[in-house]
Amino acid sequence: MRINVRGGTVNHGSRSLCESCRWSTVIRGLKLGDEIVECTQLSFISRRVPFPVTSCSDYINRNQANLEEMQEMALFIKAEPRRTHTGFGPASKPSDGRDGPVDE
Repeated sequence: MRINVRGGTVNHGSRSLCESCRWSTVIRGLKLGDEIVECTQLSFISRRVPFPVTSCSDYINRNQANLEEMQEMALFIKAEPRRTHTGFGPASKPSDGRDGPVDE
């Protein structure tokens, strides 16, 4: 009998999830081992994470905007109340009296 386990072996060459998490602060020094990772989701104060994280239940990607940030970036279009429709107006005829494109 053969059993397949998905996600059972951790890839030790991959980077820590904390590097792209909204809740973390990553501080690096000049040497390879000089790194401090602090997480604000662990408690009311920042807590140090002593190992590279591969899975986290409170992970939020800092490169993706949340709903409030998207609402701040949104462009609100106000329609004038006296207009009957919103959008592009009807096509107008050329001002020089010709009926369409001109090939020169």
